[in-house]
Amino acid sequence: MADPKGFLNHGREVAETRPVGERVRDWNEVYVPGSLLPIISQQASRCMDCGIPFCHNGCPLGNLIPEWNDYAYREDWSAASERLHATNNFPEFTGRLCPAPCESACVLGINQPAVTIKNVEVSIIDKAWDAGDVAPQAPERLSGKTVAVIGSGPAGLAAAQQLTRAGHTVAVYERADRIGGLLRYGIPEFKMEKRHINRRIEQMRAEGTKFRTEIEIGRDIDAAKLRKRYDAVVIAAGATVSRDLPVPGRELNGIHFAMEYLPLANKVQEGDYVAPPITAEGKHVVVIGGGDTGADCVGTAHRQGAASVTQLEIMPQPGEERNANQPWPTFPMLYKVTSAHEEGGERVYSVSTTHFEGDEDGNVQFLHLVEVEFKDGKLEQKPGTERRIPAQLVTLAMGFTGTDQENGLVSQFGLELDARGNVARDADFQTNVPGVYVAGDAGRGQSLIVWAIAEGRSAARGVDRFLTGASDLPAPIRPTDRALTV
Repeated sequence: MADPKGFLNHGREVAETRPVGERVRDWNEVYVPGSLLPIISQQASRCMDCGIPFCHNGCPLGNLIPEWNDYAYREDWSAASERLHATNNFPEFTGRLCPAPCESACVLGINQPAVTIKNVEVSIIDKAWDAGDVAPQAPERLSGKTVAVIGSGPAGLAAAQQLTRAGHTVAVYERADRIGGLLRYGIPEFKMEKRHINRRIEQMRAEGTKFRTEIEIGRDIDAAKLRKRYDAVVIAAGATVSRDLPVPGRELNGIHFAMEYLPLANKVQEGDYVAPPITAEGKHVVVIGGGDTGADCVGTAHRQGAASVTQLEIMPQPGEERNANQPWPTFPMLYKVTSAHEEGGERVYSVSTTHFEGDEDGNVQFLHLVEVEFKDGKLEQKPGTERRIPAQLVTLAMGFTGTDQENGLVSQFGLELDARGNVARDADFQTNVPGVYVAGDAGRGQSLIVWAIAEGRSAARGVDRFLTGASDLPAPIRPTDRALTV
């Protein structure tokens, strides 16, 4: 454990963010570079001798949080990195993007602000990269078995790295022009600079993983033929079907899914465009959906110079304290002010869009909404609360409904789906087709990055057992696990 009196002597401190006026003029990460290291050992010392570290169970990966907190407190960064990588392939991703369910489960959080686990994690891995402690881990010998991984998001990358290190020959197929999935094109640069993905890809290449971009399985390559070519297949294609809003006026120009809007901003940062084909510049922007993707649209609109930004959420505003039905150590639904919300805009809760209004050229100009409330478990409109707001760019960030079934992947493999429209799998993450496995959002449904990595690691173990009869790879979770993060 760290300092036994650390939590008594030190309060919680978090990463310092750059001034709003500065950061909205660029696309760099919002945090002040190097601001964490001077305080991180002190913050790690707040990890207490709690007896039962509930943070382990709050984290789908089962991260060894007290162990690397102790090493960080002692400034043994190499040992801390080793413990961090023991359960997590990509801590620089989770340390920036995960909502930290581990902190919700922190024992100190019962009556004090929780340990800054997420900040400690990202400090350890950033220092490890700077010190050269993150090196390729090529297998000592090859198994002679081949595996195809479909999708290069966090689940696909985790599965690929685990299987490569187990000695199998792995090829990752990605339909986009660059590797990374939603990490590349769904997460804005200001939340995670893409250099973090690039150096992991280079590490994986050095270990032996092969990458094939701009190839969509089901369209460019028949899925059944792919299955014959490889000894096993892992489907990590995500839940890419965006939830739509079928109201009058939906066909107007200027109304886009979030995943039509966000990737274009990232492509500007990659040098593909001088300016994005869809931009918020000078426009009144409305973001429909109050989750993390919605917040990403808000931050992107600010940087593009929107005239105004309004974010709509159909649910009531969450409280700042836990509800009785979300007790410690569960992951509560709390009111969050993200870095994007700090930068401006208005957030409107308990409203529903009734229709859109456009101009004579077919461009959206206004959004009509009405206030709603729950009565007897049903959502009802409140009479007399209808109004309209200016909307020249609307992004739909209402989540995803399942994996894409139109590109042929599901039908060509002959995959069975569960009741929620996700690819069904057994306890080893294997589908109804022998040798075909599924990990991440494609099998779980829309979820967190930490769950995706955990599923990728667990599916890799299932594949390894299928190919060799046994496996030493870890399996953090089962497909039915929900741990404390529901």
